[in-house]
Amino acid sequence: MTDVHNDALEDEDFDTILSQDIDFSGTLNFEKPFLIRGRVSGNIDARGLLVIDEGAVVEADVKASRVIVRGKVKGDVTAEEKVEIMASGKVRGNVHAPEVSMEPGCAFNGHCVMTERPHTP
Repeated sequence: MTDVHNDALEDEDFDTILSQDIDFSGTLNFEKPFLIRGRVSGNIDARGLLVIDEGAVVEADVKASRVIVRGKVKGDVTAEEKVEIMASGKVRGNVHAPEVSMEPGCAFNGHCVMTERPHTP
């Protein structure tokens, strides 16, 4: 779990930032905090925090520990911990996570399934 808090996210909190001018197609795998500002198509399969920033467009199925959506996502979003769709966020796809929050003003078109948190021995 990361110590990064949603309301205090700075560029320095991320190990990798995909800039606005980047258009990536393929599969992204990562474990440390990752910020998308550009365009991604394909799949995202990760264990870390993923933030899809305002202006970012993701056309992919997303799996990560925690996902914060401020931009647009077309695809299913699955998180081990939490999915947060902020007021500027738009998700067209299904969401699966133990905890889901949606700010007023966001757009969500899909099914939401609140899963149980994985048990650790």
